[in-house]
Order: sequence, then C-alpha cells, then structure tokens
Amino acid sequence: MDEHQRANLAKWNELVAVHARSAFYDVDGFRRGCCSLRPLELEEVGDVAGLRLLHLQCHFGLDTMSWARLGAEATGLDFSDTAIEVARSLSDDLAIPARFLCTDLYQLPKVLDETFDVVFTSYGVLCWLRDLEEWARIVARFLAPGGRFHLVELHPSSAPSRTSPRS
Repeated sequence: MDEHQRANLAKWNELVAVHARSAFYDVDGFRRGCCSLRPLELEEVGDVAGLRLLHLQCHFGLDTMSWARLGAEATGLDFSDTAIEVARSLSDDLAIPARFLCTDLYQLPKVLDETFDVVFTSYGVLCWLRDLEEWARIVARFLAPGGRFHLVELHPSSAPSRTSPRS
C-alpha cells in the first residue's frame, strides 16, 4: 500500500464513526427496519430474492444489508477495516444474514472464488478507483453467466438526499 492509499484508508476509517452517527445514513431508522436503498436502485436492480449479490465498496454495509433484507444472499466488500467491523456488528445485532469482506478491491480475486447473479455498486465509488480497466475486469470476473452489473453514480458535489421515503 502506497502513501496515498494509506492516507485514504485512514480517512475512511475516521469517517465511519461520523457517518454512522449522521442523519444522512440514518442508522437508527435502519435499525427500525428502514431500507437504505433508493427507489431508483430498487426499480433498476429488481427482485433479488434468492440471488447472490456482491456489493463492491460497501462502506459500512447498510445497502448490502438492505439487499439481504430483500432476500439476496448478500456479500459486501470494503477496504476499511473499521467500516467492515461496523457492518458485521450491525448485521449480527439485527440478525441480517449478510457477509462482509475486508480487502482492497483489486485484491478481491485473491480472496474470493465464486460468482454472483448481481454485482452492485453505488454513489461516490468511481472517483476512488485507481485503475478503471482493472476494476471492470474484476466486475466481469465476479458476474455469473447471465448475471447483471448495476452501477449508480453521481457527481461528488451533488450527493443524493436520503430523505426520500423508504420502506
């Protein structure tokens, strides 16, 4: 890991606690059963019941766990050990059957040897990628035959509101 990557990881580890307490992520609402996914994601991805879903760059896992609540066999990945600890803790506390892996995205093929019906990633992930072509190869590597990749992204200065109604 180079100096830039170490600094990035340190910052994300620091932000986990801030984000977990923020109204934007609304962990209390999530604990009460709210879904962290937006209508666009739910509509575009569709029914995930019984599907294997890999969530790349999952942060502390609310969306991963929301997919699990909707019936997916969900696996979330993030490079932040602090984020993955929070995700695992929430998953355990809420009895949500989601799996979380802590690894650098580019090391995932060395850590995981399976395929998924859906590979999902969302909001604010592309700007952190150091090798877009390798990222695309990794997405393709983990898609099962006939699987689908779902990416929803935005410009970093126009963060979406999490205030829309959630079920």
